[in-house]
Amino acid sequence: MTLKEPVPVAPGTATGAKAEPPHRATAWPEARAAAARAGTAARAGREPRRLPLGQALGHALAEPLLALTDLPSFDTSAMDGWAVAGPGPWSVRTETPVLAGHAPAAALTDGEAVRIATGAPVPPGTTAVIRTEHSRTERTDTEPADTEPAESADRTESTERAGAVAAPGPVLHALRDVVPGQDIRPRGQECRAGDELLPAGTEVTPVVLGLAAAAGYDELPVPPRPRVEVLVLGDELLTAGLPHEGLIRDALGPMLGPWLAALGAEVLATRRIGDDAEELYAAVTGSAADLVVTTGGTAAGPVDHLHRVLDKAGATLLVDGVKVRPGHPMLLAALGGHRHLVGLPGNPLAAVSGLLTLAEPLLAALVGASPSGGRAPVLDEVHGHPYDTRLVPVVRRGEQLVPLRYNGPAMLRGIAVADGMAVVPPGGARSGQELDVLDLPWPPTSGAVPAQGACFT
Repeated sequence: MTLKEPVPVAPGTATGAKAEPPHRATAWPEARAAAARAGTAARAGREPRRLPLGQALGHALAEPLLALTDLPSFDTSAMDGWAVAGPGPWSVRTETPVLAGHAPAAALTDGEAVRIATGAPVPPGTTAVIRTEHSRTERTDTEPADTEPAESADRTESTERAGAVAAPGPVLHALRDVVPGQDIRPRGQECRAGDELLPAGTEVTPVVLGLAAAAGYDELPVPPRPRVEVLVLGDELLTAGLPHEGLIRDALGPMLGPWLAALGAEVLATRRIGDDAEELYAAVTGSAADLVVTTGGTAAGPVDHLHRVLDKAGATLLVDGVKVRPGHPMLLAALGGHRHLVGLPGNPLAAVSGLLTLAEPLLAALVGASPSGGRAPVLDEVHGHPYDTRLVPVVRRGEQLVPLRYNGPAMLRGIAVADGMAVVPPGGARSGQELDVLDLPWPPTSGAVPAQGACFT
């Protein structure tokens, strides 16, 4: 059950004598900060675990990722071609090419060249690598120094020194100027052993896995996933079929578990509990979860038992009501032993508001991450509450936010096609005003909203 939501007013609209006075609750930014602090404090008592690279995807780094070796760990050829020493032309050593994964060849002396493959260690003494397409070779026999080869004019200048080569065999010529160090990736070019590659809290993406493997890691330290249990409260909820005779479908049970999993939680169970205080007390105190999320029962109605249950359990209320619409009866409590409870209102969009306000920052802090979001200008004026923050579903159209119409506390039609929730300050927002946006943990719609005309404010 939730408290009645007042009708939002436009920016600058006089509230008059009928305006609802501000309720005694925590300001929305302070509530988010309190949830993040609770998560940070709980994380201090949780030891990271080490997961094989193949299992770490999607987690966050519990510690900075430090290079375990120089990258590259040896001077490496960046191209297929020739490793050369000194100025050319060069006599080609007719030995097996230097290949990736093999030991480096014997040292080169000035005037020598050896074929080399991409990724292979360059032989000691190498001054440059010449790409295959930037070179040519010719076969010469022993010739007097003053004997000019019968060549075309464009080859004469480049082979003036070829007559001085005393040994028979191929001779390599460069077709472009050779710069010392060209096409060689020197040892430590990307990093040195001990360098910080990524900070703690970085999400492990496929590219992070590749970087970690290159840096010598077989496992990654990650925080353990927070264990969450969802308790859906209410005698009036149906799990199947059409609503009838005062009963309504449970919209939160199917939604909250996957949403929390998308935020990085391990969802132990979603349980449905009737309006029974003893059953709720047993479920809260007996849960093995790091975070218990309840729906409904946060207000002061005849079957709203959550406050009494928390008091009986010895819990400490960290946030008891938030100055935000929809969803202001939400709460956050410390259960002891680094465990917490987030109480969400029973109305669906109000519950989403509570999830984004309290559960998301707490879970992000537990794993050392930051809640996602940004800022963008709003296309149209957005009505606001006179005293409280308002969260409104929006879609992104280019660089602007477009508010969606179905944003009442019991409605999910707007958020179902939204890219995020815009944070509207007390009093509302003007057209073009920049607003904070709380991102949703799945890909944005990119403005592809069905039934456009009916969705917008």
